[in-house]
Amino acid sequence: MSRPIVATIDTSALRHNLAVARQAAPRSHVWSVVKANAYGHGIARVWQSLSETDGFALLNLEEAILLRESGWNKPILLLEGFFHADELPILDRYRLTTSVHSNWQIQALAKAKLSAPLDIYLKMNSGMNRLGFQPALVQQVWHKLKTLPNVGEITLMAHFAEAESNEGVTAPMARINQAAEGLNCPRSLANSAATLWHSHTHYDWVRPGIILYGASPSGDWQDVASSGLRPAMTLNGEIIGVQSLRRGDGVGYGARYRASDEQRIGIVACGYADGYPRHAPTGTPVWVDGVRTQIVGAVSMDMITVDLTPCQQAGIGTQVELWGNNIKIDEVAKAAGTVGYELMCALAPRVPVNVV
Repeated sequence: MSRPIVATIDTSALRHNLAVARQAAPRSHVWSVVKANAYGHGIARVWQSLSETDGFALLNLEEAILLRESGWNKPILLLEGFFHADELPILDRYRLTTSVHSNWQIQALAKAKLSAPLDIYLKMNSGMNRLGFQPALVQQVWHKLKTLPNVGEITLMAHFAEAESNEGVTAPMARINQAAEGLNCPRSLANSAATLWHSHTHYDWVRPGIILYGASPSGDWQDVASSGLRPAMTLNGEIIGVQSLRRGDGVGYGARYRASDEQRIGIVACGYADGYPRHAPTGTPVWVDGVRTQIVGAVSMDMITVDLTPCQQAGIGTQVELWGNNIKIDEVAKAAGTVGYELMCALAPRVPVNVV
């Protein structure tokens, strides 16, 4: 590694966070959500650390096949289902569970030639208005699916748009309960937020995602600070240059920051081309030489500048944590007006990754 930046994936943190999810929903099975290349952590790198899960949930056939060919033989759920009818033989070959959210998928299942029935997650639109059947149609669709020889076990699936709030699941749960009245089928409803905070939504399968990687589903670390979650990804750089500013000196593109007095700043080998948020403003926290400080000026493609006022011993070669155990990814995301999910997923391919 020539450029001093590295992302470190802590496999013990992943195992620990899965245990936290299980503790939160002790009577439920767990789908560990590894979509988006395991939220940027790398599905090939991390799946074995989550192998105590009951199943993996994802989007891409390629990632499902990777898991199967890597030796995973327990359930895999395609959260968005199949996208074209000609994918059904692949689902059959690799024994994948698929969501069904549209009539054309039901028609495709009816016509497909499969070696054995596929388990189905019947997706209901509980108010988020993305994928899924309207509540009034759930009974009709369920009974239709039950008639198809290609359909195995049917699980009712829904998603919550506002599970981060105390009342955010109330109206969706009322719709779900009304739609499912009389249906003898398992349910999978709870995302990360509902897994942590709404035990009455847990049912048969929960689907934790962001909490497996040690960040908050609400975007506010304080909401999960007492949960025991541990960050699974740390992004580290180091100072590659130091500048001494005089009062009024500008920093970076647009001189968005100007020194109010004499000041030392450090230049860190990390920028938006590495996945650091370009819109992170002056004041975004950073950890330098064991001290919390802040970035100053605009984030550029390959570098950020940090205030060395509280860490006078820092200089070229000093280690910097951009996010991780000391600076939570949610803090950086909040400062930049985004969420930790995006920062994890935005980690650039050019950043070396160390798995410990």
